[in-house]
Amino acid sequence: MTTFVDRVELHVAAGNGGHGCASVHREKFKPLGGPDGGNGGRGGDVILTVDQSVTTLLDYHHSPHRKATNGKPGEGGNRSGKDGQDLVLPVPDGTVVLDGNGEVLADLVGQGTTYVAAEGGRGGLGNAALASARRKAPGFALLGEPGRSGDIVLELKTVADVALVGYPSAGKSSLISVLSAAKPKIADYPFTTLVPNLGVVTAGATVYTIADVPGLIPGASQGRGLGLEFLRHVERCSVLVHVLDTATLESERDPLTDLDVIEEELKQYGGLDDRPRIVVLNKIDIPDGKDLADMIRPDLEERGYRVLEVSAVARTGLKELSFALAEIVAAARAAKPQEEATRIVIRPKAVDDAGFTVTQEEDGLFRVRGEKPERWVRQTDFNNDEAVGYLADRLSRLGVEEQLMKAGARAGDGVAIGPEDNAVVFDWEPTMMSGAEMLGRRGEDHRFEAPRPAAQRRKDREAERDEAEREFDDFDPF
Repeated sequence: MTTFVDRVELHVAAGNGGHGCASVHREKFKPLGGPDGGNGGRGGDVILTVDQSVTTLLDYHHSPHRKATNGKPGEGGNRSGKDGQDLVLPVPDGTVVLDGNGEVLADLVGQGTTYVAAEGGRGGLGNAALASARRKAPGFALLGEPGRSGDIVLELKTVADVALVGYPSAGKSSLISVLSAAKPKIADYPFTTLVPNLGVVTAGATVYTIADVPGLIPGASQGRGLGLEFLRHVERCSVLVHVLDTATLESERDPLTDLDVIEEELKQYGGLDDRPRIVVLNKIDIPDGKDLADMIRPDLEERGYRVLEVSAVARTGLKELSFALAEIVAAARAAKPQEEATRIVIRPKAVDDAGFTVTQEEDGLFRVRGEKPERWVRQTDFNNDEAVGYLADRLSRLGVEEQLMKAGARAGDGVAIGPEDNAVVFDWEPTMMSGAEMLGRRGEDHRFEAPRPAAQRRKDREAERDEAEREFDDFDPF
């Protein structure tokens, strides 16, 4: 049965925003009390957070689909819907988040580090929030936005200061069991260790973690044995310890060749050339092992390695090894730059940034892409003519129609707003600031006021256009 998982594909879906409510206040002797529809609640986020009590991704291997709750719709009486509850997913320290293409989205190191894997959708505005001096009784509300969803990959890279590497049965598990309180499985057959084991070592004033990586063999960097699955667990270490078996029973092997093979695999994997190395000659409690260690030690030192002779069984040389590792770890920690306080970087938009783009595709279709137009389309109820007219006015005020005309669009041309897989397509009928005439004065109820002269209506429309962006587009209660 699988008990350790260090790589999973996770499907996350944030909650949808609740729809706004279109409602009119009514009471006795006051049939038209004005709009009182509340806003929809925001959908819940999916958040990854580091929890040091979690050591594996096993839970997500068994349950790879995770979804946050939706926001509640608004109600009459100016009652806003409840926000959806965030879904917090605990992950081990050292988890790397990647997208489907393998690009790193986040590297989660340190207790409490968080990353929003999927953002919840905004709640739609109710008609009370859409009302203004000129739009006194909107007969529509905005829809809630769908929450973001998609597939991400979680990879666990063990956070350890020291990594023990070597052939299977070289004695790595035995070493970690006597250097720390870890209790890995120990047996006299290859590939006894199937998962990385972590232990904590105290040497004087230095406390560090040590990891026992499953045994490597030739071809590990290409997938042979268990190496490809677990080489990622040595990426974060400060020092690599080559554990060489000086009493191997395999006649075709010798410690120097073993070292060359493991170094070649680490080179093929890449990214580890700058890590200091220590060579540990293990099993010197066996007479033949001690003799072989004495023979090869000068060759290793000539190559520039620091060599220590130990016996995990007889517990010989362990104190020297633990303090030697503590010295290297302390030096590596001191060499790391101090973390600076978090700074907020403000990147203002360019003066000429319209917030959207208009492009013509090969088939003649004009496509509009931009955060605002796409969000407005998602929030529009296309079964409500007044809501559609409101969308047309917003797009016109943003300058979409003007850009379409500059791009060469003519009446009847196809226009798509949004990405190819999820776009709203329509035949364009240019209005150029006269969208209000297409469906009447959207959101105005003339029962609230006496008819006005044509000149006054034109003057009011001009004033409305000047104030519209401030009144509506910049309104965000969340």
